[in-house]
Formats: sequence, structure tokens, C-alpha cells
Amino acid sequence: MTGSSVPPEDDLPAIVPSPPLPAHLQDLTDRARTYVEAASSANTRRAYSSDWKHFSSWCRRQNLSPLPPDPEVVGLYITACASGSAMGTAKHSGKPNSVSTIERRLAAIGWNCTQRGMTLDRKDRAIATVMAGIRNTHAAPPHQKEALLPEDLIAMLETLDRGTLRGMRDRAMLLIGFAGGLRRSEITGLDLGRDQTEDGRGWIEILDKGLLMTLRGKTGWREVEVGRGSSAATCPVVATETWIKFAKLAKGPLFRRVTGKGKDVSPDRLHDQEVARLVKKAALAAGVRGDLSESQREQLFAGHSLRAGLASSAEVDERYVQKHLGHASAEMTRKYQRRRDRFRVNLTKAAGL
Repeated sequence: MTGSSVPPEDDLPAIVPSPPLPAHLQDLTDRARTYVEAASSANTRRAYSSDWKHFSSWCRRQNLSPLPPDPEVVGLYITACASGSAMGTAKHSGKPNSVSTIERRLAAIGWNCTQRGMTLDRKDRAIATVMAGIRNTHAAPPHQKEALLPEDLIAMLETLDRGTLRGMRDRAMLLIGFAGGLRRSEITGLDLGRDQTEDGRGWIEILDKGLLMTLRGKTGWREVEVGRGSSAATCPVVATETWIKFAKLAKGPLFRRVTGKGKDVSPDRLHDQEVARLVKKAALAAGVRGDLSESQREQLFAGHSLRAGLASSAEVDERYVQKHLGHASAEMTRKYQRRRDRFRVNLTKAAGL
């Protein structure tokens, strides 16, 4: 097992040239760093960085070294995560991590080792066997966010003030998020045109028949077509045009902060967490799932509720929904279809019972 010589906690660089590269190759080194960052999303890198610090801190408290990677140490660490002792003490244990969190922490350790030129064998029995036992013991059905269906969305739109900039923006975000089947980062990552910002994740083009979005998602670049609706009151294209007109936007981020008591539009891009807050707030105000308590309803809805809502309510061939959402497999698309297709195929009757 690894000894007790522990390196400093500071993050190591993603690329460590060894031996040192000549000065004339420094530009290529910098470009390589940029490509390393582009290989994963900012959210993923933040999560992996946090998980690595969590693992490193645990190792230090046990007088162990996180590097070089030792499968036995990692196996003990994920055991501590599952038992709730990863951040606790001998007398006081913390909250056990979920299986999905432990799997992410394990992926983060492997990723960080790779960036440091080392390899963690996750198939080693000291890791694989423990992880299999954790899954068998603690795995639970996934907690999926509730899908917002069209009637829910229309009720939510009625809670927004059409006469204010914030109301216009929020209306456009809800409709674009639903009709486009977008992730919250894709909603707030939109620009008014191509190559207008460094942090943009895509851009829009408003055409006669609808709105075309070019997006950089988890599975690469894709185009999403959002056609004009049958009513101006619920048309995502009209809502977007209205927001652009009254916010006086010409270039840069599409969805931005509204400041000055709701009278000014900031040049800053809206954070993607604002989409989740908007969905929760509007769903509560509209009384969606009013049969539940307010605290229960708050847990039901988030940004993904818009994406799941489209997948659950669009009565078209599944392959079109899969393409629209940018899923690599039909199986993933079916996970989003919360209420659709249940009992459409009745194998009981088909078997003659």
C-alpha cells in the first residue's frame, strides 16, 4: 500500500512537460491545455476538482498518499464514502454518499490520475469488487424530476408579468427550454449569433418558419429546430423575438440578468442555475401538483422538467425526439418519457390472458 509521503494539496497542472520543452513549443503547450479543458464541460471539471480535493483530504487524514494511485487506498476510500465516514471522525460519521456520487468520485480520481500521467486500474478487485458490493447494497431507483406537460407550462406562463423585461425574458426561457428540449446550460449558453462570445454554447437564427439553434452539447454539435406555435401567446419564437426587441439586444448572450429594479439589461450572461430557480418558482406559483406540499413540490421540479416535458408529450416518432434532444441512444430518450407509452403495448393481452 502507498506510504505516508503526502504531496501538497495544490492542484497539479493538467499537462506536465517532462523533460522541459523548448521555449518555441510553449505556444503549443498552451494550446494543448486549452484542448484538455475543452474535452470536458466546465461543470464536469468543477465536480472532478471538488471530488479530487475530497479524496486528497481523506488520504491526508489517514496519513496516506493519493499519488501514485493505489487500488487498495481507493477501495477503502469508496467504502468510507458509502459508510458516511469519508468526512467524519472515528466518533462522528457524516452522511453516506449515494451510489451515483461514489461513482462520480471514482471517475474523478481516475480522470485526475490520467491528467497527471498516471493510471488507476478501476477493474482491480480492490476497487471493482467493493464497488459492486456498494451498488448491490445501496443502489436505489433514480430520483427523476417531474415532467412539465403543456398544460402545466401554459399555467406557469400565466404567472409571469408580460409587461416587464424580466417577465419577457422568463417567458422566452421557459418556452425555448421546453420546445427545444434543452438542458439549462444550453438555454443560458445561447448567443444571438455565431462566434460572438468565448463562453457561448450555441447561437440562434430566427427564420420565417421558426427558430434554428446550433448547440454544442454532450454528444457534439447539433441543430435544433423550433417551429412557430399555433398561438402567439405560447409561441417560443414570438416570445424570443419580443424579449430581443424590448431588451434591445444586438449581439452577445441571449439571456441576461435584468437589473435596475427590472428596467435595465446587464451585458452578463445569466447563470444556468437561474433556469432551475425559474422553473421551481413558476411551477409553485401556478399550483402544479397542488396535491402535494410545497416542500415536496420544490423537490419535484428543476430545469430538466422542461426537457422531460417535451419528451413526454411530443406525439411523434421516437427517433425524432431522440434527435431533437441530442441523445446517442433511444434508451436514453425513453428515460425522459415520464408518462408516455405506458401500457400502450399490453403483453398480457398479447399473450392471451
